[in-house]
Amino acid sequence: MVVQKRTRGEAVPQYTRADVETLSALRQEPQWLRDARLAAWEIYESLPMPSMEEEWRRTDYRHIRWQEAALLSTPNGAMAEHIPAKMLTPLMGDTEGGTLAFVDGKLVQHRLADALKVQGVIFTDLETAVREHSDLLQKYFMTQAVKPSDGKFAALHGALWQYGAFVYVPRNKAAELPLHVVIYNTHSGASLGHVLVVVEENAQATVQVDYASAPHGDAHATYIGATELIVGDAANLRYVALQEWNRTTYEFSHQRAIVGRDASCDWVLGTMGSRLTKAFIEVDAVGKGANARVSGFFFADKGQFFDLDTQQNHNAPLTVTDLLFKGAAKDNARTLWQGMIKSLPKMQKIDGYQACRNLLLSDNARMDSIPGLEIEADDVACSHAATFGTLEEQLIFYLMSRGITRPEAELMVIDGFFDELLQRIPFEGVRERLQEAIEAKIIG
Repeated sequence: MVVQKRTRGEAVPQYTRADVETLSALRQEPQWLRDARLAAWEIYESLPMPSMEEEWRRTDYRHIRWQEAALLSTPNGAMAEHIPAKMLTPLMGDTEGGTLAFVDGKLVQHRLADALKVQGVIFTDLETAVREHSDLLQKYFMTQAVKPSDGKFAALHGALWQYGAFVYVPRNKAAELPLHVVIYNTHSGASLGHVLVVVEENAQATVQVDYASAPHGDAHATYIGATELIVGDAANLRYVALQEWNRTTYEFSHQRAIVGRDASCDWVLGTMGSRLTKAFIEVDAVGKGANARVSGFFFADKGQFFDLDTQQNHNAPLTVTDLLFKGAAKDNARTLWQGMIKSLPKMQKIDGYQACRNLLLSDNARMDSIPGLEIEADDVACSHAATFGTLEEQLIFYLMSRGITRPEAELMVIDGFFDELLQRIPFEGVRERLQEAIEAKIIG
């Protein structure tokens, strides 16, 4: 028998430097942004496609048809009416401070309450921000949180990003009304969206971002995205991101929060959609007294694969990070969580916690969790955990004996499993959306 090494063949998106130059020229971008795109392109070209690196070696994406998935998507009749009503529904209060909605990368809805405008809050699309707030964008865009050097797909995003949202809350201002961003795609091809949230010193904001796409046959699509959350000293950010891509979309994203001195970041993530999701989710506690909490929900079925790579970096003393992910898998789905808590030397009195709790709902599903610690200080309280379980037949039988159907009984038990996570979410609407996602996966 001859053993042949598997190769990645044509598993490479076909882009050129000319694509970057053309995109920048069409938008008439300032020189600093054009230079930034080209610098990111140089990094992209210098890096190989990910393969056997530790963070990638369990993720096989070679089945992507890049001839379809790499075509840069363009708006074609995009309208706000294409967006499902539930995506535009406020989840964090009856009144929203603003809405920013994109369909296939085109801005189709934009509203900002006067009460926030007078405070100097900026809530706009990135193309407008480049024209009207160039200095702020040059300071923050992919310079502090997500950087092109973070990886192959981060570099590609830095070179070819197409659209996105910019949220800026000035020093000492409180954007008390939540801000809502909607990203909805109707076509196959590549979509490169970006969310940049900057909350200056002693300011506060609440932001919700919804990602989803309509079914478009068997054609492959990719979302190559970035999320940057920059929370200044003594600031407070509550951020919710819910993802429901269709089953032929592949997500590659880098997401990072930078949390300053005595600042607080409460980050909620929900992953329900896509064929494959590879997401890097990081928190950098960079100021003394920084506090970050990350709550992650995921539920995979029917051949989905979610690979969630989290990292909590304690880059200052007296910092706290608290991460809890809870997920379920059924059918032949697969999930992978890789977590790491890191501290720099002499970063004493830190408190880091991470846990991933998994619920297997079929014999053919697979769930892996790999927690990790890399601590270079000696006065810390850091812990990690990973647990796995299945539905208890005795409990299911008890509920069915009371006249409850099996799917409903399973749903009740699964709701109980996720309850600990849902109770960490301070918004009833978000909890209800996630419970609806659980019901859809179990009952249909």
